[in-house]
Amino acid sequence: MNIADKTVLITGASRGIGRALADEALRRGAERVYAAARRPAAHPDERVTPLTLDVTDAAQVQAAAERVGSLDILINNAGLALYEGLGDRATLERHLAVNLFGTYAMSEAFLPALMRSGGAIVNNLSLNSLAPLPVLAAYSVSKAAAFSLTQSLRTSLAGRGVRVHAVLIGPTDTDMTRDLDIPKASPESVARAIFDAVDRGEEDIFPDPVAQSLADGWRNGAVKAFERQLAELG
Repeated sequence: MNIADKTVLITGASRGIGRALADEALRRGAERVYAAARRPAAHPDERVTPLTLDVTDAAQVQAAAERVGSLDILINNAGLALYEGLGDRATLERHLAVNLFGTYAMSEAFLPALMRSGGAIVNNLSLNSLAPLPVLAAYSVSKAAAFSLTQSLRTSLAGRGVRVHAVLIGPTDTDMTRDLDIPKASPESVARAIFDAVDRGEEDIFPDPVAQSLADGWRNGAVKAFERQLAELG
């Protein structure tokens, strides 16, 4: 799917990877970019339409779906990451509300439009979907659940003409990792790699150096083979 002349909606688009994705979509010739966030930021390009959207608010999600109408690519980028363990159920539920159920709500609300366009859902996840980081335990649980949701959507929508991509992001220079003294990819390089991989039709996208070091092992491994085997039963 080439993004030129397409309509794209990006959640969590006011900063970090979301803002970089919006800018990259424009650079590649997108016709319209809906930049959604709880507090959307202004953008100088007239092709950008800011949307006030909290993905945990059912009414706002439905209103956004009605306003947007036609859509080619939905990028579920909005996320919550708190440095918390699993000792507090409320913290876990907050992560699940955004990272799992927010992704589910957006996918369901925009599915009719994506089916009409033969479009794609791109879920920005994390390498912590595959293995948890102890200091981000609740976040890791929610991203693992969102990865399972992504795989399930991929199977269930395969016959409806909608592609579903999982983006397994490694350390990236955003607010989430500001205090971590580790090598980080730039949001801009991650955004470019995501769109390149969507263009190539990659199901699971590894958009940065740390993620790429795991890509071949995942794609050629027993777990991915098992996913494909189970998908055939659907």
